[in-house]
Amino acid sequence: MSTTDPIAEFLTCLRNANQALKPEVGVPYSRLKVEMAKLLKREGYIADYYKEEKDGKAVLRVQLKIVGKERAITGIRRISRPGRRKYVKADEIPPVLGGLGISILTTSRGLMTGHEARKARVGGELLAYVW
Repeated sequence: MSTTDPIAEFLTCLRNANQALKPEVGVPYSRLKVEMAKLLKREGYIADYYKEEKDGKAVLRVQLKIVGKERAITGIRRISRPGRRKYVKADEIPPVLGGLGISILTTSRGLMTGHEARKARVGGELLAYVW
């Protein structure tokens, strides 16, 4: 599964597994995907993640979270794409679903949620919305 946009592939795998009510999904490993999984776990959207070796290749396994009978993730949207990058200043970071979701940004200080970036007064590339 080689693609020109690995972030979109990661988000699509999460979205598809979530809609298919799968308990876990595996995606090709990368440090950026681990950082995104760490952020999603910290914000309560996934249960856990771990690295696994499969046929000599590293795979990131993400365990999806179920709250009651509902999934924790109801929607994911990729914002900045390779063909059209979206950069925002700290005071331009939009709220997601009136503050009920998170925006994921890559900044000079690493991956952050929109709330953390506003608090730290740093802007960056707006990768995705999760709610």
